[in-house]
Amino acid sequence: MTNQSINIRKAILTDAKGIAKVHVDSWRTTYLNIVPDEFLNSLNYESFEQRWNNNIPNGGVYVAETESGEIVGFSSGGKERSGNYEGFDGEIYAIYILKEYQGQGIGRKLVKPIAVEMKELGHNSMLVLVLKDNPSRHFYEALGAKYIDEVEVEIGGKHLPELVLGWDDIGSFL
Repeated sequence: MTNQSINIRKAILTDAKGIAKVHVDSWRTTYLNIVPDEFLNSLNYESFEQRWNNNIPNGGVYVAETESGEIVGFSSGGKERSGNYEGFDGEIYAIYILKEYQGQGIGRKLVKPIAVEMKELGHNSMLVLVLKDNPSRHFYEALGAKYIDEVEVEIGGKHLPELVLGWDDIGSFL
């Protein structure tokens, strides 16, 4: 736990390596005992870095960084991908924060630029998919997300329940 001030900004290509590290490390701490160990152990920084090199130019990616420039969290979002939820046109694709930086309000700060971008794109609502067993799911509920649906996702050969949570009006984040 640290009291450094955290800056939230739009991601640039050179952030891909830092985002990949947060992504992999967060998966390994958040999904321990939820997702199969073999799958978590197979995650590698290089493939995630490539993924973020591809995603960052499309927009909707934000980083949380310390005063010294270390990326400790990120968020990404955009148009709702499934088309299954009428009335929900935006989506938070990911929010991950290193374990030691969680619980400091960084997540809330990372949601805001996604909501702002959604609004600029003409979207008024958004949803997020979160594993039912993810302890961080309560974060979204605390931000006012309502239960919409439960679906099943396969990760590492294991079928897991995933909640679809949503906000009818993203105005509360602006």
